[in-house]
Order: sequence, then structure tokens, then C-alpha cells
Amino acid sequence: MEQSPALTELWETALPVAENFEPMRWVDRPEPVRRYLEHAIAPGTPLATAVRLKMHGQIKLKNWCRFNAEQVIRWDRGMIWRAVVKMYGLPISGFDRLLDGTGAMQWKAIGIIPIMSATGPDIDRSAAGRLAAEFIWLPSAFCREEVRWSAAASDRIRAEFHVGDQAVQLEFGLDISGRVRYNRLQRWGNPEGGAHHYAEFGALVEEEGRFGGYTIPTRLRVGWHLGSPRFETEGEFFRCVIDQAEYR
Repeated sequence: MEQSPALTELWETALPVAENFEPMRWVDRPEPVRRYLEHAIAPGTPLATAVRLKMHGQIKLKNWCRFNAEQVIRWDRGMIWRAVVKMYGLPISGFDRLLDGTGAMQWKAIGIIPIMSATGPDIDRSAAGRLAAEFIWLPSAFCREEVRWSAAASDRIRAEFHVGDQAVQLEFGLDISGRVRYNRLQRWGNPEGGAHHYAEFGALVEEEGRFGGYTIPTRLRVGWHLGSPRFETEGEFFRCVIDQAEYR
């Protein structure tokens, strides 16, 4: 995959790390919250402001199509996801992004023929929900002072925070070790193809891996209507494997 100047710039200008992860700081949080954070971040790990990912998988564009992608996520500015998708043997390349509150999508066949381009308030709001869900690849984002934690049960926690001006309530399902089994939230979108509205969105986590001091989901199934039969029949549209994660 060719280098993306915008993605590289987003990565290289990430804010410097200000502190390390110290479990004692979280003693007043509910036990399931501490369990998740201590599973996801090793003691003494620098609390990164950005992650750079390499991944592969399948995306559903009527049929399932293979892709390879690179992504940078920053908790202060947003994200860029750049991919090459093989559709009917042709390479479709482009990006999805949310930067400083503005979302955009742009995709071309063989690098020159426009396939899709989208911007506007609905794209901004939908991309904010996506970014919130994908912070599971940047667990340090959940250590910010503005994140409010609660626990509904020993295996279910919730983080409340803002992405830009969008309020988010992100739920995590955990196992006894603190491993994430799923995450979900209400995300703005149009999964049925009509007007945009809020709908259940999230990911089922099948595997995890460690990169540096971070333990993150590495094999996921993602889509709409998570938690209902509709996820399996019509909601799932993205399957990915994280091959590499670098933090700064």
C-alpha cells in the first residue's frame, strides 16, 4: 500500500505522552472498570495519544470483499482509515476519516474512477460514533479525566465521554480477566438505507493480542444491530484482524 501523506502527518504530529499508567490512580473506580483497564494497559505504560494500526479482513459491499488497511487514531483529533479493497478483481482505494469534527469518505476504482464521495453533518455524526467504538484500540483514551465510568454488573461497564460535540455512551462486555468480549453504542447511521437515525452498533471480539504495553482486540466482527438476530442476518459488514499496532 502506498504511503499516505495525511495519515503520516496525523501520526507524526501526535501529542507527546504526559504520564504513565498507574493502577493505584483507579482504586476509586468500580472493580470491573479497574479490571478492564489493568488488563488493557500494563503498569508503567506511557499513556499514548495515538495508535497506528495495520490490518486486513473483509468488508461487505453487497458481497464480502477482501481489504488491507492502515489507520491512525488520535484521541485529540480523530482518525484516518486508508484501505485497498478488492472488488470483482479490481482494486478500490480510498479513505474514511474524521478530523477535528469533520468527516469524509472518498473511494476510487483503480485509483482514478470515482466510486463514492461523501461529506456533511450525517457523515460527521456517524464518524464520531465509529471513532468512539474504535478507541478500544487506544485504551489510553479511556484514562482521560473527562471519561465517566460506571458498572452495570461485574461483566458490563460503561464509559461516557464526548467526541467533539457528540455525547457517547460506550458499553463493554467483559470476561472474568477483564478481556473485552464486545463493545456497543448508539451510532448515527442509515443501516436500512433510508434516513439517518441512531441504531445499535458494535463489535464482537474473537481474539486479542499485546503490542508494547497494550492488550487490544485483534480479531473482530463489526456491524449494526449488535445483540439482536439482525446482526447475523443483515447488520454485520466488517471483519478485521489487527496485524500491527504502534503507540506514541
